[in-house]
Amino acid sequence: MSPSSAMPMPSSVSPSEPLPGLRARPLLALLLATRPAFLGVTLLACLIGLATAHGNGVPVDMAKAVLTVLFALLAHAGINVLNDYYDARSGADAANTERLYPFTGGSRFIQNGVLSEAETGRLGYALLALVVPAGLWLSLHSAPGLLLIGLAGLFLGWAYTAPPLALVSRGLGEAAVAAGWLIVVTGADFVQRGAFSATPLVAGLSYALLVAVILFINEFPDRRGDEATGKRTLVVRLGPDNAKWALLGLVLVAYAWLVLMVGRDRLPQGAAAAAMTLVFSFRAARILMAHAHEPAELTPALKLTLLAAHLHGLMLAATLAYGRWPGNAS
Repeated sequence: MSPSSAMPMPSSVSPSEPLPGLRARPLLALLLATRPAFLGVTLLACLIGLATAHGNGVPVDMAKAVLTVLFALLAHAGINVLNDYYDARSGADAANTERLYPFTGGSRFIQNGVLSEAETGRLGYALLALVVPAGLWLSLHSAPGLLLIGLAGLFLGWAYTAPPLALVSRGLGEAAVAAGWLIVVTGADFVQRGAFSATPLVAGLSYALLVAVILFINEFPDRRGDEATGKRTLVVRLGPDNAKWALLGLVLVAYAWLVLMVGRDRLPQGAAAAAMTLVFSFRAARILMAHAHEPAELTPALKLTLLAAHLHGLMLAATLAYGRWPGNAS
């Protein structure tokens, strides 16, 4: 990275945001540009998929499991970088003056002069290119159907912000995120099982919906910047007052699905414990209800939403892996 290739740093930069001096440590800069702190949702999705296979009596191949996790994390990292690239090209991140860093407004690497747009784009596509050999190896040692799962996941990740689809700009971001992380759960299960099963879809939906809630609540602080650049997210389309109720509805659907599947003996009874994270989701929703029009007041709600999703995923994976499954839940 040459210093001249980066953009000049704007004056309105929070001290916690990345600064141009980071260019002197290029490897660290490239790592941080992937937003590693937010890759945990993918790790947990993989664990849920591995847990459904293990819980159904499938012996877990650790080499495949490790490569699955690395493959998924690499794909997520590449998608994060490409999201920054396309949001920079659309002007959405530059217009976002009410961002709550590091939760919303992107990584700020482009806007603060750490990486140029071109460098960011090259990094994102390079990371996705590295995913291909891992996916091919896993397909050869599992089943060809894994290629379909991997391609579907990569397509959704790319189409999330990339034109001409730009799903998040059309109010379809939440659906894309829920589908994307459900694909991760399904893929992790498929690698071990070697076949498609309804179990990871049933088991992973509550978690995938809570990951979508993370995106949904993050759109509230970004609303004005998104609206100014024509980015028609769900919050922009509905307005904060309607969107906050839609978010609460999505939370309720996520937990209701888990309880329903346990009640219908599709999942182990112990999996119901993951519903306890509803406490954190409701606390976040309560803050949002009071401050939907006040972005500066939403940081606690964003943190609680992240906490709810991560704890839910962890508890779900543990109970699916070691809980007593009702009959043959494949």
